[in-house]
Amino acid sequence: MSSKFPIVAVTGSSGAGTTTVRHAFQDIFRREGIAGSFVEGNAFLRHDGKEMERVIREAQAQGKDLSHFGPELNHFERLEALFREYSERGTGEVRHYVTEGEQEQFGLPAGTFTPWRRLPADTEVLFYEGMHGGVVATTWTRRKMSPSHNPHVIERRNAHDGNNGVDVAQYVDLLIGVAPVVNLEWIQKIHRDTSIKGQSPEAVTNTILRRLRDYTHYITPQFSLSDINFQRVPVVDTSNPFIARDVPTLAESMVVIRFRDPGKFDFPNLLLRLQDSYMSRPNTMVIPGGKMLLAMEIICTPLVHELIEKRRKNSA
Repeated sequence: MSSKFPIVAVTGSSGAGTTTVRHAFQDIFRREGIAGSFVEGNAFLRHDGKEMERVIREAQAQGKDLSHFGPELNHFERLEALFREYSERGTGEVRHYVTEGEQEQFGLPAGTFTPWRRLPADTEVLFYEGMHGGVVATTWTRRKMSPSHNPHVIERRNAHDGNNGVDVAQYVDLLIGVAPVVNLEWIQKIHRDTSIKGQSPEAVTNTILRRLRDYTHYITPQFSLSDINFQRVPVVDTSNPFIARDVPTLAESMVVIRFRDPGKFDFPNLLLRLQDSYMSRPNTMVIPGGKMLLAMEIICTPLVHELIEKRRKNSA
């Protein structure tokens, strides 16, 4: 963590809704006049799209399940290096993963990367959006996992503890988790990949199954480290996500917000500003799904103010 060069990270599985949080923070930064560097998690994939498919097929032929959730297909060490350097000097190396519709903008095919470049040295905060903003991974995590070990409980370790691992979370000043209930997450992925990417429902289901181990070990444990979690819960039947015809809308959902340190927040004020919200536990608020973006801005704006005030004070 750094009071001079703060880092805000939004973490969640692909399709979980992290982009919604990015939009909320873009609004906050623009409204408050904050200069931010925005980094996307896809930049730290180890292979481009075609190479990724080839590596996964070869692994499957050998009876191995690899996914873009796990360390074999990601540059966890480069992500940690970026966070470490930014927290110390306010810069670092990044690149961009070109998606469909961006080919003309970057002059590169979709599924490829731009060259690595240095971040500008005049930003006030680094904002990361992706799947691994709070990842903690050691060689022990995968190689020495015993059948009885509970992967949902993370033991925080220093990244240089001799296990050749990484601890990205140690550099993050504000970690936001976005984790819809898993059936909703699967429904969103199935509908996105079938309607946008043209994949068959069977192919998407196989992908979900292939990713389960890495999802359990590298995605869900991050939500135990996050400062705030936003979890969308549908109020319609999603008991069989593999046959659902529609993605539940925000109006058909509630959002459960868990605060790691509830003492920092004025809950009576939040309840007044977010109509129809209530507290289900001393550290947990429930709001209507349609108020999710508003809630993010109301809750996170004071936290960003605090980070920037500390930064500007220490930079004076």
